[in-house]
Amino acid sequence: MKELADCLDILIMTPFYLGYIWAACRFCRRFLGRSHMKGLPFLFFFFGGWLFLSIADRYSPVFLGAAEHALFTGLVLLFFEEIWEKKILAAAVLMLTGSLVETFSGSLISCIVLTFKHTVRKIPVPLIDGWESSLIGCAGLCLAIFAINWTAGRFSTVFWGKPGKWYAVLAVPLLAVIVMHDAALWGASNGVMVRSGGGMSLYHDQIFSHVGFGVLAALSMAAAGFYVFGMNRIYLEQEKNSRYHSQIAVYKMLAEEYRQTEGLRHDMKNHVIALSALFQDREWDKLGEYLKNMEGIALAACGDVTGNKAVDALLYRKRKRAEEENIRWECDVQIPKGDPVNAFDLCVLFGNILDNALEACGRMQSSQSRFIHIRAKAVKKCFLIEVKNSMDRTEKQGEGFTGQEDTWEYGVGLRNVEDVVQSYNGAAHMDAENGVFTISILIPFADAAYDTKTVV
Repeated sequence: MKELADCLDILIMTPFYLGYIWAACRFCRRFLGRSHMKGLPFLFFFFGGWLFLSIADRYSPVFLGAAEHALFTGLVLLFFEEIWEKKILAAAVLMLTGSLVETFSGSLISCIVLTFKHTVRKIPVPLIDGWESSLIGCAGLCLAIFAINWTAGRFSTVFWGKPGKWYAVLAVPLLAVIVMHDAALWGASNGVMVRSGGGMSLYHDQIFSHVGFGVLAALSMAAAGFYVFGMNRIYLEQEKNSRYHSQIAVYKMLAEEYRQTEGLRHDMKNHVIALSALFQDREWDKLGEYLKNMEGIALAACGDVTGNKAVDALLYRKRKRAEEENIRWECDVQIPKGDPVNAFDLCVLFGNILDNALEACGRMQSSQSRFIHIRAKAVKKCFLIEVKNSMDRTEKQGEGFTGQEDTWEYGVGLRNVEDVVQSYNGAAHMDAENGVFTISILIPFADAAYDTKTVV
């Protein structure tokens, strides 16, 4: 009869555990790339391993929690892409979320069941039966599935654009919590309880033990959440500051380039005379060297085309990169006179947006359909910037675009864009559809300055 009851317990748990594995597989595919054969090997081996360990535990008790976690980590490392540090962190997040939610919910439901039996059914020393334990386990798995799906929607920035060492450092404390949690559960499954002390009955000891484990699980979840998101926030702030200072350096470099450009334009007549003399004397080596020295400041040929010299220089650099990568470039930028947005902030806006656009085009396998379209002009009493670029149709929203209210969540560069937009009380919107990514920014003017220059 015991063997039959054990088989029924496993049978009851099976559909819920399959749902748990499916949720874990979706989480890994979202942040670690596609597994081989669309995750089927992962599902098959994980379920098969859990079934084997569950049956083995019925006949010869094993350290079940630790064994399941070791199996899960090994399969994540084996079947998913990305660097191994990132896979370790994903496995740690999933194991910690599932285990702590199951423990918390199981402790809470067990307290309710024991209290009901003791107070309503008047059982002096109530116990959790085998089938009740299975149902509690099923409820815990349901809540764990919900928790994993909820967590996946909030971990986009954690799994985006970090070095491998950062993922490894973040995973170590989570793994330590998992080990301690498994050890505590192993002790509980072998009759070790957190006792209330004094002359309390077994009923009170059970309640006290479940409450203790529930509180421990809740505190562990809170600590892990504060740690992960706190570390992520610190990293993003450091990256934002680093990128901000880099942009200051680039802006100074652009200003220096334009200083040289003004000198070139002023001395252009003399340069033409010198080049003509070298050409007439057929001094080709000197002519080539002279032209090479002028090449670095050839931007003067572009002239003052947008109404802002710094933006001219930045657009010139981005256009040259687009041409080198065979990206079709269309630009119609009209910067209003009167500086409604200062030059540095304009460079932050255009620089970060165009960097993301160039990167998105670079990830595309086909170069024939790659494009970047830029439009900026005054619209009534606002300054409108709109950039459209092609993107890989296979990219999911979580891999570069959230599609949620927090549209700045996926990139350090766009966090800097957000800061600029907010500083001018502006608004921004992003959209990704049919292989086209669009970002639109609207910044209100302090006054109506509409005299503009245009480049196409």
